[in-house]
Amino acid sequence: MKIGFIGLGNMGAPMAANLARDHEVTGFDPVAQPTGLTLAPSAAAAAQDADVVITMLPDGNILRTVAAELHPAMKQGAIHLDCSTVDVDSARTVAAQAIAHGLYAIDAPVSGGIGGATNGTLTFMAGGPLPAFETVAPLFAIMGQKAVHCGAAGNGQAAKICNNMILGVTMIATCEAFALADKLGLDRQAMFDVVSTSSGASWSMTSYCPAPGIGPVSPADNGYQPGFAAELMLKDLRLSQQAAEAAQADTPLGQAATALYARFVETEDGRGKDFSAMLPRFETRQRP
Repeated sequence: MKIGFIGLGNMGAPMAANLARDHEVTGFDPVAQPTGLTLAPSAAAAAQDADVVITMLPDGNILRTVAAELHPAMKQGAIHLDCSTVDVDSARTVAAQAIAHGLYAIDAPVSGGIGGATNGTLTFMAGGPLPAFETVAPLFAIMGQKAVHCGAAGNGQAAKICNNMILGVTMIATCEAFALADKLGLDRQAMFDVVSTSSGASWSMTSYCPAPGIGPVSPADNGYQPGFAAELMLKDLRLSQQAAEAAQADTPLGQAATALYARFVETEDGRGKDFSAMLPRFETRQRP
């Protein structure tokens, strides 16, 4: 396929590089200029004659702006595959605009972080027409290890924010439990051995343990350098609560996790750290 790739930051650049091994990829980013990729002078130029245009952008407002430039430049019947994590309303608005221009649109946010983007092991949750999903399935297979069709436009974003609301809540609970275990004199390895094979097990414990030296290697073993930054978790939690408010859904734990990550990132020292750095935060705190 001929692919345009817009947004070549920490996630987009390795995704585009993986695709470029098997397809013709032309990229554009207003700031990043990664080596090893063919670059265009504008987003519209990267999109011309492309079968698929992939966007990986910071937020919904930027997605709407870039889509307004891309869609008139794309050929009829092409697919706009958006892998950004944005609000559901922006995803559905951009999909409707794509249809109005004779295009197809798939919203397919990712899970797996920078490591997953680099290693081609991302998970994609996709919303949009099934035939378009099937057309881009070979691209998902290059960039990731799993792609799930979640239904209509916007449902990929819905799946992503629901998943990450769970992740934010469970990481906080895991960090709280380790900090409590420390104060009770329970060895961290013993706690991991029990919880990882018991009813308290979660991905946050078994695959991304926030305690250094415990379980598989994780950012905790690298000074909490981000695999998934705390500020990105805050972004996703805020998107979940924006959607919950619009849908009149009661999400008290999601609200609490959002407030806690907001405090961690904006008034404490969490910015630039992995979201699992909640553990050293709790280690030094007393019960209010």
